[in-house]
Amino acid sequence: MSFRLTYATMFNPPEVMHERFDAALAVVAGRLGERHELHVDGRDVATQSYVERRSPIDRERRLGESAVASRTDVDAAMRAAYGAFPAWRTVAVAERARLMRRIADVMEQRVYEIAAALSLEVGKNRMEALGEAQETVDFFDHYAREFESHAGFERELPNDPLSGVVSRNRSVMRPYGVWVVIAPFNFPLALAGGPVASALVTGNTVVCKGASDTPWAGRLLADCVRDAGLPAGVFNYLSGPGREVGEAMVAHPNTAGVTFTGSAAVGSELLRRMVGGAYPRPCIAEMGGKNPCIVTERANLDHAAQGIVRSAFGMGGQKCSALSRLYVDERVADELLARLERLTRAIRIGDPLRRENWLGPVVNAGACASYAGYVADLGASGARIVVGGRQLVDGECSRGYYVEPVLAEAPPAHRLWRHEMFLPILMAHRVTGREEAMSLANDSDLGLTAGFYGGEEEVPWFHEHIEAGVTYANRPQGATTGAWPGYQPFGGWKGSGSTGKAIASFYYLAQYLREQSRTVVERA
Repeated sequence: MSFRLTYATMFNPPEVMHERFDAALAVVAGRLGERHELHVDGRDVATQSYVERRSPIDRERRLGESAVASRTDVDAAMRAAYGAFPAWRTVAVAERARLMRRIADVMEQRVYEIAAALSLEVGKNRMEALGEAQETVDFFDHYAREFESHAGFERELPNDPLSGVVSRNRSVMRPYGVWVVIAPFNFPLALAGGPVASALVTGNTVVCKGASDTPWAGRLLADCVRDAGLPAGVFNYLSGPGREVGEAMVAHPNTAGVTFTGSAAVGSELLRRMVGGAYPRPCIAEMGGKNPCIVTERANLDHAAQGIVRSAFGMGGQKCSALSRLYVDERVADELLARLERLTRAIRIGDPLRRENWLGPVVNAGACASYAGYVADLGASGARIVVGGRQLVDGECSRGYYVEPVLAEAPPAHRLWRHEMFLPILMAHRVTGREEAMSLANDSDLGLTAGFYGGEEEVPWFHEHIEAGVTYANRPQGATTGAWPGYQPFGGWKGSGSTGKAIASFYYLAQYLREQSRTVVERA
């Protein structure tokens, strides 16, 4: 099959992808209700406590039971990773890369079943779920290739200019030790698998924790790593609440570094903790976005409307890259808003396991409650709700967490312009020109992704002035979403990221390593 699945190409897949997804869904449905254990020191480990998980698609659909790690389990995992580190860091670059590709191969064989589980657990539509599963495969392949291309980040340097002796110099990059990975609910496989691959290929050992809402995805990742044949203790998987399990992982004395994806508040606190000990430790934090899109009078409005709807409402707006702020030139605002209203009303909402439905549920009851609060706030504070605003409680939606996408024109002083809602809510504002739009777009503490629709001659101006780490211009596939390993590095500026180095970029892997300068003097 010549079709290459990415987030940019998933809108028109071949029929065989649907057929294979349906077949995999039948297999996965037969396994619902199973118990999912921890993975520590090469073994699957039962615990004293389990939590029942149900699907946000249908609260009556029981997914299974997931282990809840205790502090004793955390300590066992951290000790296992610490014990495995001395041998793992000495494994040759080529061998570590081979094992990462082996994980990718195992996952590739299971990609449809993993996608079916992601749909059930997260509420993604089938193409979003397939995209995430395939993206995770690509992360393992990509980082293996990147690490080999850098020759393990070892470099010969010029000899010192000394007479009578040879003074050889070399720069080497060495792993830190035990790396903690804490993943979010919205991309529970990819945003665990990417950092896990990065830490492992560079010679660190890993203890990974999935989000409380999505422990099954992390367990499926653990299955792939286990079955690829890594040495015991090199990778360990835990599940349980962040306040207990995640806290114990970060606070553990064996923790050498952390990769965290989540809110700005939690990420900022984690950063402070990682630099506040006896010595600073690395923390790679991706902390969300409040992503803008600018539309000028020269824009292709059909392309703009399509890209805006896809980025604002895809996966219920539960992406850190989701579009939430729209600034449109007043001369084309009525025309664009009419297009957006028409496309939004046409969205099929319902069970995302069915191919005709594009928008599934939000993740849990808390998200539904937040949605209701934000809609009420918009209505009470001078905003005009163009479309949407209802929770769906009839028919097949009655047992899940379904809401309508919202498009609202709001005054620029409204507090929600600065609040990351993580829901399908898009706020729009009319501007007098592109300079005003840029000023408003950059008026945020976050700077993850940004979109632009305008004349080709305006694109360089946009790129020169926008304060965001990931930018898209005139892209109907998505105004602010759709990055893929090897095609678009993904990382934020300002409060959206802690390092300024993007996921899957040329500079990402080096963050999992520390440099050592080596000088050896030999006889002439």
